[in-house]
Amino acid sequence: MDFDAILLPPRRATSVAQGLWPERTINDALDHCLARCPNKVALTALQVESGATTRLTYRQLAARAGCIAAGLARLGVGAGDVVSCQLPNWWEFTTLYLACSRLGAVLNPLMPILRERELSFMLRHACSKVAVIPKRFRGFDYEAMFDGLRQALPDLQHVVVIGGAGPNAFETLLADAGAQDWTTGHRPGPDDITQLIYTSGTTGEPKGVLHSSNTLMANIVSYAARLSLGAGDVVLMASPMAHQTGFMYGLMMPVMLGASVVLQDIWEPRKAVALIRQEGVTFTMASTPFLTDLARTVTDTGDAVPSLRAFLCAGAPIPGALVEQARGALGAKVISAWGMSEMGAVTTTRLDDDDERASSTDGCPLPGVEVRVVDGAGAAQAAGTTGRLLVRACSNFGGYLRRAHLNDTDADGWFDTGDLARIDAHGYIRIDGRSKDVIIRGGENIPVVEIETLLYRHPAIAQVAIVAYPDERLGERACAFVVTRDGQAFDMAAMVAFLKAQKMTAQYIPERLVVQGALPSTPAGKIQKFRLREQLRADGQAQGKSNART
Repeated sequence: MDFDAILLPPRRATSVAQGLWPERTINDALDHCLARCPNKVALTALQVESGATTRLTYRQLAARAGCIAAGLARLGVGAGDVVSCQLPNWWEFTTLYLACSRLGAVLNPLMPILRERELSFMLRHACSKVAVIPKRFRGFDYEAMFDGLRQALPDLQHVVVIGGAGPNAFETLLADAGAQDWTTGHRPGPDDITQLIYTSGTTGEPKGVLHSSNTLMANIVSYAARLSLGAGDVVLMASPMAHQTGFMYGLMMPVMLGASVVLQDIWEPRKAVALIRQEGVTFTMASTPFLTDLARTVTDTGDAVPSLRAFLCAGAPIPGALVEQARGALGAKVISAWGMSEMGAVTTTRLDDDDERASSTDGCPLPGVEVRVVDGAGAAQAAGTTGRLLVRACSNFGGYLRRAHLNDTDADGWFDTGDLARIDAHGYIRIDGRSKDVIIRGGENIPVVEIETLLYRHPAIAQVAIVAYPDERLGERACAFVVTRDGQAFDMAAMVAFLKAQKMTAQYIPERLVVQGALPSTPAGKIQKFRLREQLRADGQAQGKSNART
């Protein structure tokens, strides 16, 4: 495929000259590990449902990747082809990416929660040649879903099923121990596209973010240096590797550092505590609900996690009380961070910062990253003043696949994040809101426009607006405000049933519904969502006072 990563060439010379682009790929990192520590355990993967644990040394990791690369090549996969995978945090995910990297193929990770509606768009837009999926995961039959999808996806030539049967089984088709060695001669360069990952935006359709090895690895180098991570660390990754969080810091970073990673496919805090204790985990990264659950479990069970040095938390602001509770329960430093699929982590607090910074800020820029806050005319805002957040980073993406008009990057390389933020006198930022219409629920972006568009198709609905409301555990949840047509009724059960019938991912369905006679709007008729958010806050405060009196 011809990837239109038009944002990469203009900044190549400067990025290389300044030492910001490593000029390496994950293949080079794995080669280094093979030469330096071939018998070190690279990966430990726990499947929570079955209890099965897989351990792979770097030598075994490389061998499996080579076999899978040969299997993919037999399916016709080569440089520039897209291989999609809808996998949990299994060892197959890591080895599949390493295999694709040997061939110059592009991995397209897809969240396991996605269903027909989202997948049909992403797979078609990506022109995916091969998809790798589990037969079943968490009781859902992925093979049956893909059987129904394939006829509408002419580019999708093969669906490879982990745990499947017959010629399309991962185990028989790709794990050929006698396969050709694909470790040399087929490798991409550091500027070739290596990852295509979809993110929700304001257009109502997902956008395909294009990354090269240079953009991804540039971020990881700075990230690891900021957090003092190295070969001696053991990383726990329970956040999905189909998210940029899990992909960059749970899949790529351990290999780049020659460290060890522990993968957990289903979040169960008791299992996580056990893994931290058994495997000597020193670092983990996830969203706020994971931190809440982990701290509570350690407190309730009394099972200390003395090896854990740091927990980096991103995806939603961290309440001050949680930082204090987690610090006391875990004994680990709580790091606050903010980032995007388009560039990975942008800001983090520092290991030597006061704990208060983790709850009051989203950190300061990583090396190789610049941030600006501007007003509507593009003029820089004074410290402490909220405005649009712009980022210029060594890790900025190459562009959106076949959507260059949405790249939101000016001639000087500044990317408009769509977020509102302020910068304090010390250079630390705080995200104050989002100008783009996305809700972040437990670290997962909810595509608001797409859901609203679907709801407008319901015959009972005249107007709809979906906004966020705060949630202690998940950070945000979604509430749908609806105005019904004359004489029509609409309730929560009707909304859930309708969206499920549209094959909407369950986690995207709003968790509250408010039906009222009108929605606040401007004289031009634009719905004022900030007033709806204010209404929810007022309702929540009133409910809290009522609860306090009872």
